[in-house]
Amino acid sequence: MIDLKKYGMYIAFILAFGLMMAYAVEWVRNGIAGVLDLALGPLSDTFGLPFFIVILFLSALTGLYSSLIQKYTIDYEKMQDVQAKMKDFQMKYREAQLAEDEKAIKKLEVKRDAMMKDQLEMSQQQFKPMAYIILVTVPIFFWLLQSLHEIESGTVLTIQSAIVFPFKGIIALNDLALWIIPAWILWYMVCSLTVSQVIRKALNIGGI
Repeated sequence: MIDLKKYGMYIAFILAFGLMMAYAVEWVRNGIAGVLDLALGPLSDTFGLPFFIVILFLSALTGLYSSLIQKYTIDYEKMQDVQAKMKDFQMKYREAQLAEDEKAIKKLEVKRDAMMKDQLEMSQQQFKPMAYIILVTVPIFFWLLQSLHEIESGTVLTIQSAIVFPFKGIIALNDLALWIIPAWILWYMVCSLTVSQVIRKALNIGGI
């Protein structure tokens, strides 16, 4: 029997990788989007929310579950402790080099090996939440892509198909807003990052 606690992260990475590969398979991508539409479709179809508000809601949801996953999969106290020790070590090592204190340098180099091991462990730990976040985020993007494809922009922009950007005015959600970035993705990123900062501050989660 598979030990889910021990191998859960590896299983999650395999599933996440499979989900990302599913983007190239249209019927799988549309099937996942169709299932998700049962829950998300009513936001605009039933409640009549403008689609940029739907994107705001989903980006806020992304920020919430991403922050919660990171909070419970990363030991932030240990991370901050390791970072503080490494900063102190670098300062002492630099002072020893400037003073040409070979004895102190050799002593610090022995200590550096253990510290590098701790730093590597913390770096690996930061990858843990990625698979779980991808498992939730990719299906949402499949649904957004399908829904935006179905929205008819035409020559007249509607509240469902448009958004207002600074210096751009009213543009279609599928139009490019910044270089090669479509307006809807840029809006999603801005909302998600903003909400994430508020949530991380509330949950006292450190930066990654």
